[in-house]
Amino acid sequence: MPGPTPPPPLPTDRLTFAMPPMHESVEDERRHRRERLAGALRLFGRLGFEDGVSGHITARDPEFTDCFWVNPFGMPFRHVTVSDLVLANSDGQVVEGRHHVNQAAFTIHAQVHAARPDVVAVAHCHTVHGRALAALGELVEPLTQESCAFYEDVELYDAYTGVAVDAEEGRRVAAALGTRKALVLRNHGLLTVGDSVDAAAWWFVSMERSCQIQLTARAAGRPVLIDHRQATATREQLGGDLVAWINYQPLWQDISRSEPDLFG
Repeated sequence: MPGPTPPPPLPTDRLTFAMPPMHESVEDERRHRRERLAGALRLFGRLGFEDGVSGHITARDPEFTDCFWVNPFGMPFRHVTVSDLVLANSDGQVVEGRHHVNQAAFTIHAQVHAARPDVVAVAHCHTVHGRALAALGELVEPLTQESCAFYEDVELYDAYTGVAVDAEEGRRVAAALGTRKALVLRNHGLLTVGDSVDAAAWWFVSMERSCQIQLTARAAGRPVLIDHRQATATREQLGGDLVAWINYQPLWQDISRSEPDLFG
């Protein structure tokens, strides 16, 4: 005898799928960016991306577009709340908040934001595998599906001049980044950008993992690169900021649900 008839498929309009929200006011958008920034910082702390006071994520204010929200200087990533975030202008001067900002952060970040009006967020940290690849002066190679998202969309800043403390150095970094989504700063670390905090954070997480896989594969043998045609096609599928935003949502849900105090 035939088995029972399976239930019919549900109409697609009854299924939910997260997409970037539309904001009704600039205040709502500002709150959203600050919440996502605090969450990304906590996630970076959880993932071990913090190294002393090095490392920053900035988010452009939706109204005052030459001002940027950033983590407080000297505060552990995993302790940051929305109310702890600092708003600074393009000169690194605090215009809202209770804490100092890392001036080295703004030397690079402010110039990247100035050169890229399409960019909402910039992430830069001194991670273990990112610094290891940076010490080799190499780019991320198309070794996996995920690393193909960076294929021909990452540049190398092929210089090291110490701690960045002047605007001219920041402009050189921004020029090296150009229109790409990511930059390897030789002997320094990684930098990623996105049209949302979520996208910039995802690109940084994915790039750090790609560096780890590349170094591990090389240590184990001779890696086999994905060919140009397939790497390009995969980048076209996975390399957009919307895809990055979607990929980041499980991480956002995890950090926001497990650490709701970040909204304080």
